[in-house]
Amino acid sequence: MVFSSLTFLFGYLPLTLGLYFITPLRWRNFVLLLTSLFFYGWGEPVYVGVMFLSIFIDYTHGLLVEKFRQRDRLARWFVGQSVVFNLLLLGFFKYWDFLAANLSLLPGVEVPKLGLPLPLGISFFTFQTMSYTIDVYRQDAPVQRNIVDFGAYVTLFPQLIAGPIVKYKTVAEELVCRTVTSRDFAEGACRFTVGLAKKVLLANAAGALWESCLASQSAGTLTVAGGWTGLFAFGFQIYFDFSGYSDMAIGLGRILGFRFDENFDHPYLSTSVGEFWRRWHMSLTSWFREYLYFPLGGSRRGEARTLRNLVVVWFCTGFWHGASWNFILWGLYFALWLILERFVFKDLLTRTPVWMKRVYTLLVVFVGWGIFAMEDLGVCGEYLSVCFGGGPVWSALDGYRLQSWGGVLALMALGSTTVVLNLWGKLPQRGRRILTPVLMGLGLVLSTAYLVDGSYNPFLYFRF
Repeated sequence: MVFSSLTFLFGYLPLTLGLYFITPLRWRNFVLLLTSLFFYGWGEPVYVGVMFLSIFIDYTHGLLVEKFRQRDRLARWFVGQSVVFNLLLLGFFKYWDFLAANLSLLPGVEVPKLGLPLPLGISFFTFQTMSYTIDVYRQDAPVQRNIVDFGAYVTLFPQLIAGPIVKYKTVAEELVCRTVTSRDFAEGACRFTVGLAKKVLLANAAGALWESCLASQSAGTLTVAGGWTGLFAFGFQIYFDFSGYSDMAIGLGRILGFRFDENFDHPYLSTSVGEFWRRWHMSLTSWFREYLYFPLGGSRRGEARTLRNLVVVWFCTGFWHGASWNFILWGLYFALWLILERFVFKDLLTRTPVWMKRVYTLLVVFVGWGIFAMEDLGVCGEYLSVCFGGGPVWSALDGYRLQSWGGVLALMALGSTTVVLNLWGKLPQRGRRILTPVLMGLGLVLSTAYLVDGSYNPFLYFRF
């Protein structure tokens, strides 16, 4: 079940919220646990057992770490067990077939593929539960002794299948005691509606354009203009798809009494690749920085160690996104640019005008999206070679695409900046109070009409 579906919007969500708010405060975590498990099991009920196992293992290991805190070696042993379990769980379901296929290429080696479907959100909830035991060990978070409360945290449906990755320490207090005011509910509903409109009205349109350009590649008719149009279309699709989902998750969390951290901060305004990754999927970037980059030594132990740490972190970042060589290449691609910025381009970037730095960043990022989007490296190489002059410059189809999608592309480019927010902030408060319900109602109506009428509603992060 995805947020941008009629089943969720007009079935699951109103029933869940109704049940949640008529339940006494002390039982609300239990209601959240049950309704979130139902949400998770809607498409793949068999994997609810995997969720129960993950909850049980990390809950008990958190207690063991706390119990043996004075015996540091034993406490670290239980932390290690928790980390290994989560990585094995993720590795088995997500990476077994990839490793089997590649090992079977070796002479005399035959590893069977299992063909198991990927449990929804496993990349997200394993990272959340893994960080819990680490934070308990570090004393950055209190141990949770109530398994219902811990289960509610792990399964919390707003962020369960596509983030943002919510660290336990950021919601520990709210799990115990939270209130929802009318303002919280109204602001959460507005945030949810904005995210829904971004996903349904913008991301889906960009996705259709990207598939049109990819079809030209398959037919051998792709042009330079069509190639770059496709890259920018996919870049806008994944931005509005994922940031829209994050907006919906943050809004739903606010309605339920939780305040999740922001996950996007207008990343396409960045003036360097490093800045882009401080603005894009911030919960994942923060997770890798806190639980991998810093423990490896960060940038504190000389240039050679820093280079190694950047490569390791970005290899893992790419591999986290998917069991395919294109994701690994994508991660190493960004590792290369981050290394160049840190050690080669540093002085040059400080002297470069802002607009040029933004153009440079966008070119690097959108070429990266091409690597990310095409799992077949042969297709990816051919596509990118056309973009850089390996094909005709223009065709009549490019003119048709520009005519059909030009307005939507301009709207998406504008929507990825702060222009709209700045204009909204300049309106008088009374005007904003009047316009808010009108715009929210319009966004909900248009999104619903699209979902009723259209069949194209992909969700990119389902595969992660």
